[in-house]
Amino acid sequence: MDKIDRLLAPVGLRTLGDCPDGDHTISLIGPDEPMFWSIFRGSPEYRDGAPDPLDRWSARVLTAIAEDLNAEALFPFGGPPYAPFFTWAKQTGRFWASPIDFLVHDEAGLFVSFRGAIRWRTPPRLGTAQQPCLTCAQPCATACPVGAFDDGYDVAACKSHIASDAGIDCRSRGCLARRACPVGQGTRLPAQAAFHMEAFL
Repeated sequence: MDKIDRLLAPVGLRTLGDCPDGDHTISLIGPDEPMFWSIFRGSPEYRDGAPDPLDRWSARVLTAIAEDLNAEALFPFGGPPYAPFFTWAKQTGRFWASPIDFLVHDEAGLFVSFRGAIRWRTPPRLGTAQQPCLTCAQPCATACPVGAFDDGYDVAACKSHIASDAGIDCRSRGCLARRACPVGQGTRLPAQAAFHMEAFL
């Protein structure tokens, strides 16, 4: 286990992929589910009632880890300008565009999320996995009950459905299209999915 992985494991995080950045490496960091959720729920940020608890927790935890590595912590929030996480992800060899145009990860599937990145001096560990969507029946493409992914991503239709009585399943257990992905199924706890859906609304 690399030093970064040893530092991330106790806080329920893991590296999701690396991409080269000149003479540095950018390591993308995300939740190690399902254990991440109980760790975050025990944090002062989760309990203090202030806005953006997950972003504040991520900033605190990853900034401390970056300092231990003599590195720089980067975040997908707090901009503009926003760091190019989508571009970095596709450069790792572990992420691709899914049939619904969300990023799909070789292990986390459509449940991938970024809490931040670490920019540090270490050789990148580039992925060699196969894109999971190529051998999949692609149930994500037809799972949305309001067809929010039929022609691009209709965010308004998605939010309207989630907020309605008919959207209770998506609101309480997470997006049906994401849950239809066979990669990473069962790793995200319903309470965590509900937290993210509430933040989305």
